[in-house]
Amino acid sequence: MIDLRSDTVTRPSPGMRAAMASAAVGDDVYGEDPTVRALEERTARLLGHEAGLFCASGSLCNLLGVALLVPPGAELLCDAQAHVARAEMGAHAALHGVSVRTWRGDSGVTTTGDIAGMLQPDAGPFLVSTAAVALENTHNFGGGTVQPLAHLEEVSALCRDAGVALHLDGARLWNAHVATGAPIETFGHLFDTVTVSFSKGLGAPVGSVLVASAERIARARVLRKRLGGGWRQAGILAAAALHALDHNVARLADDHAAARAFAGAVAERAPGAIGDVPTNIVVIDTGAKAARDVAAAAAARGVAVSALGEHVLRAVTHLDVTASQCAEAGVVVGELLGAPA
Repeated sequence: MIDLRSDTVTRPSPGMRAAMASAAVGDDVYGEDPTVRALEERTARLLGHEAGLFCASGSLCNLLGVALLVPPGAELLCDAQAHVARAEMGAHAALHGVSVRTWRGDSGVTTTGDIAGMLQPDAGPFLVSTAAVALENTHNFGGGTVQPLAHLEEVSALCRDAGVALHLDGARLWNAHVATGAPIETFGHLFDTVTVSFSKGLGAPVGSVLVASAERIARARVLRKRLGGGWRQAGILAAAALHALDHNVARLADDHAAARAFAGAVAERAPGAIGDVPTNIVVIDTGAKAARDVAAAAAARGVAVSALGEHVLRAVTHLDVTASQCAEAGVVVGELLGAPA
């Protein structure tokens, strides 16, 4: 099976497993795991922040990062297809009383003017006040789109001037960094809180890190424990993330090339099904055909892709598939889309 459902399906390499097996560990609830602390400090430094907190998932990091910025009853503004709004099980509202109001962008990217028109930091006694804005880079459901750096700088300045905080869901920020060549800190320092994941393109089995000021991370550590997210000898997992930082960042360019190979093979056989492919995520329009039916037929031929909507498929390249395998998978999907209904 050529598995393109997500870049979360990767398995640790032998080198990563060796790093995990030899990791120095301690009790992280007591703040005594040296490998966890090394990962948190390194990630914070890379992103231009004071401190970091290692968590089991990007969703947990997002939940904590938003809670630090948005008090109960206030609102978070974000894209209608944002992961925080669509794929985190309503946790921000259910657990922290956060109201979410959305804009509808173009593949996950909107204009600074549209965000400015929605900001209401002091909405008075009858409306919900805006406490924070969340952006996603790269944008998952937007097809791996990269938020333009100039746009991020404009939104950062806009929010700062308005007294509104800014959260970055940077689960795949490493992909944006590699695609643009911009230093990771160039993105990170524009935001008050930032989430980055190690279990997607970087290939670690578990984990994300939230970075922010030291004061905010101290509060996030309390919130994480309250939610049952404290863990003990987590250095075994942090070692995998550190290994990923050392070995798997630059090679994300290979995933981007593999995605283009997949998309090109699809487009040859089903013109119009594929849009831009800026990073490692390919969104496919199935036209009149049901996405679930196409996904099932592809699986029967050895290719796994995800049905994201009634007529939308998603394929995500990663370090466990080669460019030639992705091109082969694209032929399969393209033939299924191009065949008569």
